[in-house]
Amino acid sequence: MSDSGVLAVDKTAGVTSFDAVALVRRRLGLKRVGHAGTLDPDATGVLPILLGEATKLMPYLADQDKAYVATLRLGVVTDTGDLSGRVLSTSTVGSVDRAQIEAAARGFVGRIKQVPPMYSAIHHQGQRLYELARQGIEVPREPREVVIHALDVEDVTGASVRLSIVCGKGTYIRALAGDLGAALGCGAAVERLVRTRVGPFTLEAATSWEVLSTAPAPALWARVQPAAATLPGWPSVRLDSRATERFEHGQPVDVAPAGAADGTLTRVHAADGRMLGVGEVVLGGRQTRPVRILHADRPGPRVLPA
Repeated sequence: MSDSGVLAVDKTAGVTSFDAVALVRRRLGLKRVGHAGTLDPDATGVLPILLGEATKLMPYLADQDKAYVATLRLGVVTDTGDLSGRVLSTSTVGSVDRAQIEAAARGFVGRIKQVPPMYSAIHHQGQRLYELARQGIEVPREPREVVIHALDVEDVTGASVRLSIVCGKGTYIRALAGDLGAALGCGAAVERLVRTRVGPFTLEAATSWEVLSTAPAPALWARVQPAAATLPGWPSVRLDSRATERFEHGQPVDVAPAGAADGTLTRVHAADGRMLGVGEVVLGGRQTRPVRILHADRPGPRVLPA
């Protein structure tokens, strides 16, 4: 077996994404552990944890679509965009009904511009924005383009609105809630947020926080998926032993997916199926050059922590 792969975790409320990484690191006895896509401490749901050499695939997984179920509280605006923050203003929801909410939501589907919240992990002159926000400092943020693939109103009960959201990389649900609230004229903040999917990793198949905290290490390793699971639907190639050696030494190989255009990224596998890394098609579709090499993804015995 391999010491690389991905463990999809159902993060519990009240812990940071870094806390989740630290727990996985302790439970599995690994040093190289990272996550793909930060979840707010109050949010729950899918947090893919990448292990060992699979951490090299983090940017490709982070680029994939994410799905959320968000419960918004209308009539309140906070400094964080969720109900954990300091209340800046309140207003009566009045006659806002489901039809108005659905009409406003349609305006946010597609490519939109979004100003990242101050309470976010974006860097500004060497500091995280949330570090500045905690000091009472607010700095200008440039709007960023994000993609909302779907934004559906699932339920409206009084001032509570439940939304189903599918979005692209870099979308802040708290910012989306605030913008939707502004469009409705009453303000809104996130009351509850659950991430139900990151790329191919779903909430239903994720490892619960209780299991992550208490199960023996071999049981957790049994839930680890191979590195290739992070890149579903990608074209792939298999290399013979000679081409495998060339690829692992950083050299292009005379193999490429049929019909793939130059610039196409592809999974590269050895003849035995193990993933060697990510390659890019070059030379008019005749070669694949290495982009990321997973050196340690080799079958063999694993030494588990005592």
